[in-house]
Amino acid sequence: MLKIADAATTSRHLDYSRLVEALDRGFAQGCVVPVRHHHTIEKDNQPDATLLLMPAWSKSSDEVRFLGVKLVTVFPGNMAKGLAGLTSTYVLYDGDTGLPLAMLDGNVITARRTVATSALAARYLSRKDSRKLLVLGSGRVASLIPEAYRTVRPIAEVSVWDINPEGAARMVTDLNNKGFLAFVENDLEAGVRNADIISAATLATSPLIQGAWLSAGTHVDLIGGFTPHMREADSEVVLRATVYVDTPESLHEAGDLRQPIASGLISPNHICGTLAELATAAIKGRSNPNQITLFKAVGSGLADLVAAKLVFDSL
Repeated sequence: MLKIADAATTSRHLDYSRLVEALDRGFAQGCVVPVRHHHTIEKDNQPDATLLLMPAWSKSSDEVRFLGVKLVTVFPGNMAKGLAGLTSTYVLYDGDTGLPLAMLDGNVITARRTVATSALAARYLSRKDSRKLLVLGSGRVASLIPEAYRTVRPIAEVSVWDINPEGAARMVTDLNNKGFLAFVENDLEAGVRNADIISAATLATSPLIQGAWLSAGTHVDLIGGFTPHMREADSEVVLRATVYVDTPESLHEAGDLRQPIASGLISPNHICGTLAELATAAIKGRSNPNQITLFKAVGSGLADLVAAKLVFDSL
């Protein structure tokens, strides 16, 4: 029987501690992740819409096999109607028979696997004594970052910077209600200089984080820039840091890496490795307490599939 999980149910079964561990195993094990499909839907008298299909499936050698597809609809015209412009559904199938197993809330899958992936990377790349977290952004994904990071590091202080101070204030209130010591950061440079970990989840198209501001030992996590034209950090950040990515596609899809590569400032060899290589111990993460590390993610169908299986096993 097809199992259906709404947003609340999907969220309830994606506890960050369990999700981080599942992602660690998932990136080490691997799966098949084809290129995502983009389809344009022409609309009259409003912006065209987009349908995204993001499939992934277990390797044939896996003991238990699954197939999953995330379907994402982007309808920009919905903004004028007071409706969400982006919706997402995840469908999980039996990998041997193709029979449907579950339909899950794709927005929750995406948001929670995104911050859990960053937390997993931070477990390999940030200092173990990291206590001060700076979050750039106050949207849905940004608001989840502190909870995910608290599962891997002893986060004692969270500062929030956002281009919209009211959004930052709302997020800080929510964090304080959840037991964090949180405050609004109005001086971005000072916040960057003071942080042990900086995590950005914005829609910035020009750099926010300046490499000259980074203190020794800082870990930088860039979540938001998912197109070649988006930037959250300047090229000095990339030059100063030991850089890791979630998948090799980050070099082509993320402006934070693609732009300095295109300009010749760095080569692809500047990237030290992927999260899968960290998870399998093929490469090492942080090597000393003064090292500046950077993790750039653009999202992976593997992480979606891992999260979906975790929910399904709990239903």
